[in-house]
Amino acid sequence: MNKVRKAVFPVAGLGTRFLPVTKASPKEMMPIVDKPLIQYAVEEAIAAGVSDMIFVTGRTKRAIEDHFDKAYELESELALRHKTETLSFVQNMLPRHINCIYIRQPEALGLGHAILCAKPVIGDEPFAVLLADDLLDGQPPVMKQMADVFDYYRCSVIGVLDVPPAETGSYGMVKSFSIAERLERIEAIVEKPKPEDAPSTLGVVGRYILTARIFHHLERVAPGSGGEIQLTDGIASLLREEQVLAHRYTGTRYDCGSKLGYLRATVELGRRHPEVGADFDRYLRHLERGPA
Repeated sequence: MNKVRKAVFPVAGLGTRFLPVTKASPKEMMPIVDKPLIQYAVEEAIAAGVSDMIFVTGRTKRAIEDHFDKAYELESELALRHKTETLSFVQNMLPRHINCIYIRQPEALGLGHAILCAKPVIGDEPFAVLLADDLLDGQPPVMKQMADVFDYYRCSVIGVLDVPPAETGSYGMVKSFSIAERLERIEAIVEKPKPEDAPSTLGVVGRYILTARIFHHLERVAPGSGGEIQLTDGIASLLREEQVLAHRYTGTRYDCGSKLGYLRATVELGRRHPEVGADFDRYLRHLERGPA
């Protein structure tokens, strides 16, 4: 089985929780200081050895394509103004060996359907899935942690964290048993159960490494509410024939699909920003002290 060289970014969602800002701009392009969410996810994938970035897009998502494309007019203007440092940053935002591939999801029929749209490009290779509105801040980067697990065990790996029992209805939840430090073998997975029905407090976050066998199962699962094909259902079916592992990653998760999580990420990463971090941290401390 090959190493993980391809990653899928499902970016066709409408981002309704951030309206009106997402009316004409993708939620994945919302910035944390000076980088959009989608760039954080792509950089995480690059750190894990991924070279092919597959974006499953929808209407109003053109800004994502433009962001990773060459900007001739901008580069020319920066060169004329002798802004060499900024020009170098723009030109080298992605390493030259990285390929960006865009696939249109014709209808918003769920995460499982979005991943199925990438099947012609993935073929029979293992691949990563990264949801950009889950910003995971880890050292080493979380997808690199998971790729190392995959390289050793050669099976699907899912990122998980412990969630408060009252919040199980917001996650796919897994039943599992420990096989190594921070690593568990999944016995069952259910989508958004009530707290009393949850098999554990281990919830799935937006990071996956999947074998190509998942396509077979996604093509056969019954669509749920609204005709959506759930990735969780495909993984539950995959469990019947392949081992799937849950990785308790090291790092901090910011749920940037929620306003509070987005603000937390902005503050925490803003404090560490090499250009403005020190001044921003002083400002926040000033606010904590209150008026003199």
